[in-house]
Amino acid sequence: MSGFYINWSGELVAFFAFAVIMIVGAVLMLTLTKVVHMVVSLAAVFLGLGGMFVVLEAEFVAFVQVLIYAGAITILMIFGIMMTHHQAVQHEPARPVHEIVSAVASILLFGMLFYAIRTTEFEPSAPPLQAGVDNAMEIGKQLYTQHVIPFELVSVLLTVAFIGAIVIAKKEAE
Repeated sequence: MSGFYINWSGELVAFFAFAVIMIVGAVLMLTLTKVVHMVVSLAAVFLGLGGMFVVLEAEFVAFVQVLIYAGAITILMIFGIMMTHHQAVQHEPARPVHEIVSAVASILLFGMLFYAIRTTEFEPSAPPLQAGVDNAMEIGKQLYTQHVIPFELVSVLLTVAFIGAIVIAKKEAE
């Protein structure tokens, strides 16, 4: 392997674009102080992950990622934040030495991982997966034939959890 030559393609550019969206969203999630802004940046991470699934040609998983996480979970978190009474966060005094050491350690870890990934030669142990023409149809066939019992058990479990949440919310309201 000679150096770090990268063969740029549209797929690689999309990967880096979605990676930047996810990293920026994650960093903003950790650094912002307002909870609603943190949830919005978390939604950006979820959307970036959905884009990554599209790059990996897993359209159904991308659709579910955007629909469930970026949509429903983010809205649920925002409603939960708006409906509860929360106090302002007490800020700790700034410790610039800790921040500098953390930044240097993070950059070193990134460099080591980047070097290790770029210099390691992976030998294929199995033939590449031949994805179906219609991923959603194949998932549906598997879900409603071979895995129908676990699917129904999960739906019952979610229904019980939903009813339990309503009971707990009603007790707090009284």
